Amino acid sequence: MRSFRNIRTIAAAVLLAVIAFSRIGYAQNKGHLVIIGGGERTDEIMQKFIELAGGKNATIVVFPMASSVAEEVGSDQARQIKKLGVKESFYLNITADAANQDSTVGKLANVTGVFYSGGDQVLLTAALLNTKVQKRINEIYKNGGVVGGTSAGAAVMSKIMLTGNELINKDSTASFFSLLKDNIEVKEGFGFITEAIIDQHFVVRRRHNRLISVVLQNPALVGVGIDEATSIIVNPDRTFDVLGESVVVVYDATHSKHVRTNKNKYLSAYNMSMHILQSGDSYNLKSKKVAINKR
Repeated sequence: MRSFRNIRTIAAAVLLAVIAFSRIGYAQNKGHLVIIGGGERTDEIMQKFIELAGGKNATIVVFPMASSVAEEVGSDQARQIKKLGVKESFYLNITADAANQDSTVGKLANVTGVFYSGGDQVLLTAALLNTKVQKRINEIYKNGGVVGGTSAGAAVMSKIMLTGNELINKDSTASFFSLLKDNIEVKEGFGFITEAIIDQHFVVRRRHNRLISVVLQNPALVGVGIDEATSIIVNPDRTFDVLGESVVVVYDATHSKHVRTNKNKYLSAYNMSMHILQSGDSYNLKSKKVAINKR
């Protein structure tokens, strides 16, 4: 009897430890993500970004390295954000070497909001991935700050990052016309989103095939395609709210059966779900369930 009681006591202690650990882990992430699908950065979306960063008391930094004209883009976007009514807004156009300098990290001491501009996402990750600056950005996010981005700055948000390149079909005039295995190039992104793969300019540029292809090869993850002038606001509880003028498309292959290829490497599956969400709708990345706005 005593040994049985001891076992129950130990089991209870372990359970409490697990619960406590999970609560600590949850509390560590207090921040928000504002992920824009490219196109117009509407005042509605940017005001939400600023609100989450602290409103008029926010200090926001723009990283424009994805752009081929980074200095111009950085200066312009920092100026636009300042006009929306924040205490301070500036940009850092830096290399990977500079991103590993403590003096650069020091410039982020008071930052409450981080924004990645558009362009080529590979250039952005080449400058920041696994650097001291990106580590500091992760800290800002976990401590309650907001991290945002548009276009390329949206693609970098997920752990699996779409580069925009195809590995088998090389004809750029007919991009993403197939559902081929191993055709869509992916690289490592910043990993703010681990439950999904983010795509952008989604409806306007008809990128359904590329996202479906990658989701079928990574069925544990959902695909989130964000259209232009539209965003998802990712909350600490891993739900996201849609905000903007167009739609967000979600592909879920979690329950798909027989994901396979034929002799030509074309992918196929059945029992895959698709959701089309508009502003005011919400989605839970953990439960993979939709909450439709019933206005």
